Amino acid sequence: MPKAFPKEFREDVIRVFRDSDSSIAQVARDFGISPSCLKRWLTIDDRRSASPSSAGRAANESDALREANKRIKLLEQENEVLRRAAAYLSQAVLPKMMYPLVRELAVDGIPVAVTCRVLKIARQPYYRWLTCPVTDTDLTAAYRANALFDAHRDDPEFGYRFLLDEARDAGQAMAERTAWRICSQLGWWSAFGKKRGKNGPPVHDDLCAVVDKHGVTRHEFTANGPNELWLSDITEHWTREGKLYLCAVKDVYSNRIVGYSIDSRMKSRIAVAALDNAVARRNAEGASVAGCVLHTDRGSQFRSRKLVHALNRHDMVGSMGRVGAAGDNAAMESFFSLLQKNVLDRRSWNTREDLRIAIVTWIERTYHRRRRQAALGRLTPVEYELIMLPTATQAA
Repeated sequence: MPKAFPKEFREDVIRVFRDSDSSIAQVARDFGISPSCLKRWLTIDDRRSASPSSAGRAANESDALREANKRIKLLEQENEVLRRAAAYLSQAVLPKMMYPLVRELAVDGIPVAVTCRVLKIARQPYYRWLTCPVTDTDLTAAYRANALFDAHRDDPEFGYRFLLDEARDAGQAMAERTAWRICSQLGWWSAFGKKRGKNGPPVHDDLCAVVDKHGVTRHEFTANGPNELWLSDITEHWTREGKLYLCAVKDVYSNRIVGYSIDSRMKSRIAVAALDNAVARRNAEGASVAGCVLHTDRGSQFRSRKLVHALNRHDMVGSMGRVGAAGDNAAMESFFSLLQKNVLDRRSWNTREDLRIAIVTWIERTYHRRRRQAALGRLTPVEYELIMLPTATQAA
C-alpha cells in the first residue's frame, strides 16, 4: 500500500485548487497526483468543514447568537488590552511592568482575568503588587540601574566592570554579577565589545568540500542518483502581515525540490518539517532515503537537536558548510535567486496566504514541470527523473 503524502503538501494542493479557476485534472497534473486522489482530498476537506444541518440550525440559532455576542464582547476587550499594552510592551517584557496597565484597564471596566490572560501573566502576583506597588528590592534595583545607565551614557566604551566602578563612586554599590545582569538585560554593552554572532560550531562535518591540487578548498554538488545528496536552506520575504519563511530541500541529482515547509516563524520546527515532508514525498514514490546526505549552512535551525534527531530517525547523514560563505551552498542559493525573481519580487504581497499559494504554485507547476534546465539536458526536474531513473536501474 502506498504511503500517504505529507499533510502540509495535501493542504497546499487544496489551497491552490480553491484559490484558482483550474480544473481538478489540471491541478492534479501540476502537483503530480491523480485526479481521483485530489477528489478524495477535497471530499474529506468538505466533510470536515461542513456546516450543521438546516434542521438543527434553526433550533440552535438563538444560542449561537448569544454565544457570538459574548465572543464579540470578549474580543473587543482583548483588542483593547493589546492596544493599550503596545506602549508598555515596547519598554519592557517584565510582568511587573505590566501591572499599572492591568490596573488602568480594570478602572475602565475590563476584568482583571481577561487582561491577565491576554498578557499571559498570573493574577496573584498582580494582587500582591496592588497592595504594595513598590518594594524596597525594586527601589534598590531601580537606583542601581539608573547609576549604571548614567555611567554608560557618559562613557559608552566602558564595559560592565568599569560601569560598576562608576556606580560605586555614585553611592550604588553592588556585586559584579548584579551589574552584569542589569547591563545584559538592558543591552548596555561596550561600544568596542566583541560582536555576538548567532552561528555556533557545526554539528556535522563538511562532506561536500574537496581540496584541489593547489590546496584550495571548494565544494562539489554532484550525485550519481536520487536521494544521495540533498541541500537545504531558508529564505524570507515580507508581506503586509509580516514575514513569511520558506525552508526548501533540493535533490542535487535532478534539482527537484523534494520537500519544503512554509511558516510565519523561523524556528527549528520549519527545518524539521521540511525534512520530514521530503522523506514522506520520497517514501510515497517508493524510494528510500537511508544514507542520503543533507548539506546545510550553520544556521541555528539546522544545528538544533530536533533536526539532528530527525536525521538519525531517517538514517540520513548531516553536512555543514562554513559561516558566512554563500559558495558553500551555492546550488541552493541559485534556486532561491530564481524564486526571488519569479515570485517574491514580482509584486507586493498583502497576506501570507497569498504569498504561500504563489510559492507553492510556482514550485510545483512551473519549476518542476515547465522550466527546462540546461544542466539537465533541457529537461525539467520531473522529466529528468522519469527518463533517467529507468536508465539508471537498467545500468545497475
